[in-house]
Amino acid sequence: MKSFKQHGLRWLAFAALCGATAAHAQAQAQQPASAAAAPQATRIAVVNSERILRESIPAKLAQSKLEQEFSKRDHDLQDMAAKLKAMSDQLDKAGPTMSTADRSLKQTQIAQLDADFQRKQREFREDLNQRRNEELAAVLDRANKVIKQIAEQEHYDLILQEAVYVSPRIDITDQVIKVLGANASAPAGASATQ
Repeated sequence: MKSFKQHGLRWLAFAALCGATAAHAQAQAQQPASAAAAPQATRIAVVNSERILRESIPAKLAQSKLEQEFSKRDHDLQDMAAKLKAMSDQLDKAGPTMSTADRSLKQTQIAQLDADFQRKQREFREDLNQRRNEELAAVLDRANKVIKQIAEQEHYDLILQEAVYVSPRIDITDQVIKVLGANASAPAGASATQ
């Protein structure tokens, strides 16, 4: 699935590049002869979204927020797992000497605790994934706004977010991370201009 998605993104980027080149050529063909004498170069840049989600200040703040939000539930699950292991170990040790009724009762208790643990663990993972997706979407939304701002300020014709190969000359990921960091440390409502 990921391979299909990557190939799809590559084809989409290629199609966008071809479209931008064709549109640029068509625009030049329609310009008067004096304007066509000084052709403008198409400005293209690339941004690595994975680096933004890993290295930017807003992404790190989102990760910290998630850790705080889910730390109590994670700790409770660890305690529950330890209790389940202790009960299981106790049954393994004392099981041969226990009466059949006591052993059966203990096995039922362990099975119920295990089912409860599995359910809570599944809910925890689902909630964590949902919140992580929400936080990452917010970071990507902020990053896209910064990318658009940079594109307008520096007159880029095309900015791609993924590519098979990127020359460091056209990679503006560091610039986006820097602006995101400046915006994250700026007071609420203010925006950093770079």
